[in-house]
Amino acid sequence: MLVLEDGRSFRGDAFGAVGDTFGEAVFSTGMTGYQETLTDPSYHRQIVVMTAPHVGNTGMNDEDPESARIWVSGYVVRDPARTPSNWRSRRSLQDALVAEGVVGISGVDTRALTRHLREHGAMRAGIFSGAAIADDAAMLGRVRSMPSMVGADLSAEVSTVEPYVVPALGARRYTVAAIDLGVKSMTPRRMAERGIEVHVLPATVTAEEVDALDPDGIFLSNGPGDPETADLGVVTSALERGTPLFGICLGHELLGRALGFATYKLKYGHRGINQPVQDRTTGRVAITAHNHGFAVEVPLDGPTETRFGRAEVTHVCLNDGVVEGIALLDRPAFSVQYHPEAAAGPHDAADLFDRFCGLMKEARG
Repeated sequence: MLVLEDGRSFRGDAFGAVGDTFGEAVFSTGMTGYQETLTDPSYHRQIVVMTAPHVGNTGMNDEDPESARIWVSGYVVRDPARTPSNWRSRRSLQDALVAEGVVGISGVDTRALTRHLREHGAMRAGIFSGAAIADDAAMLGRVRSMPSMVGADLSAEVSTVEPYVVPALGARRYTVAAIDLGVKSMTPRRMAERGIEVHVLPATVTAEEVDALDPDGIFLSNGPGDPETADLGVVTSALERGTPLFGICLGHELLGRALGFATYKLKYGHRGINQPVQDRTTGRVAITAHNHGFAVEVPLDGPTETRFGRAEVTHVCLNDGVVEGIALLDRPAFSVQYHPEAAAGPHDAADLFDRFCGLMKEARG
């Protein structure tokens, strides 16, 4: 049983581990890349509904995970593959979910479920199977007793405990301090490909600890939870010092907050690898990878004065007009709401890492 907090429920078959699990029910529109979705730390404490009808066809491999574990709280699919078929597959999706204790459900009308979440919004949910199934009132009561995603401070729960370094590939051009708010493994790899030595630091790192590294730039990663709960010390310190800064997803929201803009929760968010975003400076449209339930509220009509100079909206989502990018005009800082590392997803936004390198080059003089 999948039980939503508004009382609607869906019956299906146990998929993955048997038991119960709770989280915010959200849907992902990606046709591919389920392994990257499962291992994305930004999905911590969320039950992910896959809109693609067939899931698990290529199994699970050892090359594509975005972290060391599966982070989703629960998994909802319509038609799981009975037998995976791919030359890199090492185990089935079912076996991987069982091994990591992830409770899922299959055989669900995911089209009806997605339409319900689009109409009523992302909401708390629970999956119950085996001995965990109880009467409807009891299951609904447990779902409604779970905390909301609003006000959730989750970055420290998914961040690295100890700092580590991803060395540059080839000659080292720059050193970057990457704040791990839930970073995907492909992100420092994309920077390393550009000659960047990436120092991945815990979400709890202080501005003084970052300054001690004397980095050429600071990167703010993606991550789960409500941006209103995050500390802004590293961000404001970087802006005050004029250190080049690049943020994505949650990092984008933190830059927005540091500039004095409000954040708010979207009705059902953007999740998937097929979201159209327009660069307002060029008119170019990119198909992008997203995983976020919050957004930044920034005026669209021209630059806005902030304590760190003028800021302008650089990118917008063409589906709903949500702000997808911000840039400071008087300091070297910019951010986007999406995931330019393209894991999984299109490579339309890879040039943003080159833009970050350009800011660091200019800062060196």
